[in-house]
Amino acid sequence: MKRISRLFLTALLIAGISGIVLAADDLINPKHPDRYVVKKGDTLWDISARFLRKPWLWPEIWQVNPQIKNPHLIYPGDELELVYIDGKPRLRVASYGPLKLSPGIRSNPLGRAIPAVPIDAIAPFLTRPLVVDKNELEHKPYLVAFADEHLAGGAGQRIYVRDIPTWEHKKFDILRAGPAYKDGDTGEVLGYEALLTGIGTLQRTGDPATVLLDATKTEVLVGDRVLPTEPEVMATDFYPHEPRQEVKGNIIAMLNGYSQIGQYDLVVLDRGLNDGIDTGTVLQVNNRGETIPDHVARDARNLIPDVAEYIDDRLLTHTIDDQEWSRKSRFETVTLPDEAAGLLMVFRSYDRVSFGIIMHAKRAMHVHDRIVNP
Repeated sequence: MKRISRLFLTALLIAGISGIVLAADDLINPKHPDRYVVKKGDTLWDISARFLRKPWLWPEIWQVNPQIKNPHLIYPGDELELVYIDGKPRLRVASYGPLKLSPGIRSNPLGRAIPAVPIDAIAPFLTRPLVVDKNELEHKPYLVAFADEHLAGGAGQRIYVRDIPTWEHKKFDILRAGPAYKDGDTGEVLGYEALLTGIGTLQRTGDPATVLLDATKTEVLVGDRVLPTEPEVMATDFYPHEPRQEVKGNIIAMLNGYSQIGQYDLVVLDRGLNDGIDTGTVLQVNNRGETIPDHVARDARNLIPDVAEYIDDRLLTHTIDDQEWSRKSRFETVTLPDEAAGLLMVFRSYDRVSFGIIMHAKRAMHVHDRIVNP
């Protein structure tokens, strides 16, 4: 968490230097406080939202001095104030003067520093696979039997795994392919959900090798695949930024399984690195406009005299037999426009799929809602 805060602020400094230039009226939240005391549980995004219309444009209001090596990270109890210097808005820690941003260490305990985003919500998803290619998974070592002849395994049991020849890795994730992730527009399969069933420690190499199940999330079964555990390094590149190209995609799944999506929920997107979406990309979520019946037009159609024959439901064409002419009726259904519903930030990105956390929600969101540039 410490490294996230430090590198997040450093990246925002770089973004500020590289130059997003906005008028103060476009940048500042008109309801901003003059001062704000940082509280435990705050995030850099939340604090930014108090002062900015677009929280990811945080560096626009910091007093920047890249020569200073000891930045003031933000801690509970710090009082922030918004001031104007040479007509430009600046945010600073009231007790220290202008806030300086560049790599370095503050003497206060870094563990208390405010994180960029709510790390607790995404921590379980930062150090294990989230999406797999089914064909590739089928070539990985797999559970062939249980040491005690069980049909399913739990923590504390030993399992036999086909072909782990070396001690190169000692910790392993036990996975199986879950439901397919499909493109929300074309239906093309983009990958499969990586279902983590357990984690284990290698006890003996060979074919079969022996692995001790340290913990399980669900029953471990014969056929589950065994992959080396990814290094437990928390992501440090949460640098919020707008997409570098136009994005048009969809929310295709949730990681917590609820029907409605709100703040800090985790979602799966059908766009990824191949579409210019990397870690830190900020996207707007739009509720997909619903197609509804136009009862006014339908009632109007029903008033047409009996001589009018309704012959084509797709074209909504009426033919008048005795006058030998036809005309289109008004549409009897209408698709409502998409409506902005919230903002998300991508925290893991793969080639064709990415995973985001909802940072702001002004209305309920759902699977199949659209994602676009903010």
